[in-house]
Amino acid sequence: MKTIVAGVDIGGTNTVVGLVTRDGECIAETTFPTQSHINFNKYLERLASEISALIKMQPSTYSLVGVGVGAPNGCYNTGNIVDAANLKWKGSLPLGSGLNSHLNVPIAVSNDANAAALGEMLYGGARGMKNFIVITLGTGLGSGIVVDGKLVLGSDGFAGELGHTAVKAYGRQCGCGKSGCLETYVSAPGLRRTAFKLLADSIEPSALRNYSYDQISAKQIGNLAEQGDAISIEAFEYTGAILGMKLADVVAILSPEAIFLFGGLSNAGRLLFEPTKRHMEKNLFSNFRNKVQILPSGLNGENAAVIGAAALIWQDLDKNV
Repeated sequence: MKTIVAGVDIGGTNTVVGLVTRDGECIAETTFPTQSHINFNKYLERLASEISALIKMQPSTYSLVGVGVGAPNGCYNTGNIVDAANLKWKGSLPLGSGLNSHLNVPIAVSNDANAAALGEMLYGGARGMKNFIVITLGTGLGSGIVVDGKLVLGSDGFAGELGHTAVKAYGRQCGCGKSGCLETYVSAPGLRRTAFKLLADSIEPSALRNYSYDQISAKQIGNLAEQGDAISIEAFEYTGAILGMKLADVVAILSPEAIFLFGGLSNAGRLLFEPTKRHMEKNLFSNFRNKVQILPSGLNGENAAVIGAAALIWQDLDKNV
């Protein structure tokens, strides 16, 4: 019998489910809308049924031995989702225990950045590394931290919320209720906010002036920057400056070997990586200069988040062997 796990990536719009081998190969995948269900229990039923359906489609030699879930505000210690900003169901949602009652296999739950960090360590660019950080850049900013080969979870399972540390006193309002959070500046929406702030403060010609705020995406800003649009280039420079300064602080505390950038905004490549590296080095304590790599994720691809989630449960299963 061949063992296999399910990796689940829960997003505010869609949930992606995949079956992942011990070697990190995703052999089957499906997607369904996350928030079309009347309540969380109905969502759990749908998630369990989608996993079961994928298993039934495989040869009978495959056996499901666990499920790993990357979820917004997912807590590893409890297996619950707690007041996720981008989900309509609030409170402490018993994802781990609820899914276990349907499937009767071990369930591991954490946030998407922690899942990405484990995936990077097992299957990506961090193989062989014991001290590194993964920064996930999308609608928000998440961070997964590995120290001495172990994921940093803290006393309550929520450690590593770099996106909600402050970079500017009384700065931009954040969806978490605070002001000045890193993710309000360094994320896809943060880049858009920066670009339109630059437009408001300047009379410089820019193709961005042809769009309303709701019409432009971070990807389009990247495309315009590649074409030489000055305001778009400056938006990435500012974004990289904020990220680089914050990473310099993190390096001083953790001294990682590398920092991986993962997610949609990281696809901007040099537009983001170059200013981030430059501003990080400029703000580093001299002992750390020219020692820390800033790298793209080694998990790039459609199945990256699913593989990262699967790594969660594979790690737990290995602990219990």
